[in-house]
Amino acid sequence: MSAAQMNNAGGCLCGAIRFFSTDNPVDAGYCHCKLCQRSTGAPVLAWVSYPVEAFTYTDGVPARYQSSNHGRREFCKQCGTQIAYRDLERTTTVEVNIGSLDDSEAVVPRYHIWCDSRIQWFDTDDNLPRFPRSRPDD
Repeated sequence: MSAAQMNNAGGCLCGAIRFFSTDNPVDAGYCHCKLCQRSTGAPVLAWVSYPVEAFTYTDGVPARYQSSNHGRREFCKQCGTQIAYRDLERTTTVEVNIGSLDDSEAVVPRYHIWCDSRIQWFDTDDNLPRFPRSRPDD
C-alpha cells in the first residue's frame, strides 16, 4: 500500500470497524450544523468526502442511524465512534469523519458549512471561506 493510499484508511476507537478508499478525497470541510454537533458531541465536525464507489469497510459492519429525512450516519456499535455520513440524495460521495482516519493530518479542510448554526463561543483560527448553510456547490 502506498503512502497516499494509507492516508485513505481508518477505523473506530476499538478497532472493530476499519475502512479504506481506493481513491483520494474529493472534498473536505468543517460542518457546524446542529445534527453534526449532536451526533459527535463536539462544536464542529471535520469531514472528508470520498467517491462512494471507492469507499469500503474492510473489517466489521457499521451500525446505521437515519439522523434526518435526508441523511444516515454510520458508526461502530461497540465503541460508538461515528465513522461516516451518507446523504440519501447525494449518492456520489460518502463523508467520513476526519478524526477516524489513521492519518488525520493528511486531509486539510477547505471551507466551513452551516455557519448559521455555529456555536458562538467556538471558532477556528483560519481564513477558510464560510457558508451560512450548505456546501458552495449546492
